[in-house]
Amino acid sequence: MGYLWVALGGALGSVARYACAALGVRLLGATFPWSTLFVNVSGSFAIGLLAALTTADAKPLVIGDSRAFLMIGVLGGFTTFSSFSLETLNLARGGQWGAAGANVAGSVVLCLVGVWLGHLAGGALNR
Repeated sequence: MGYLWVALGGALGSVARYACAALGVRLLGATFPWSTLFVNVSGSFAIGLLAALTTADAKPLVIGDSRAFLMIGVLGGFTTFSSFSLETLNLARGGQWGAAGANVAGSVVLCLVGVWLGHLAGGALNR
């Protein structure tokens, strides 16, 4: 049954990613991959939050199939590292080295900040 929950979560996460990408392009344009950056940062925040809510040293608020559904399924389908990699390559191949570097630095730094803030928020909620 766990595989079914992961598959369902992956489908939902992928649809959410597609919706965010379409909205991002409509609002901000397609010259910089803002929607991918947003998805990766918010996905990092969410996985940090869920990790803290499922930690062994506190009361686990999300367990079993629910944890797999959310962390592996939804967030696995939602986050877009492969899209990030391709968009960065395309920026670099187009000679936009500054934008490619900004995308790499912004994604790494902001996603680490996102996962840290999510973990802090989850830890506070899980006390």
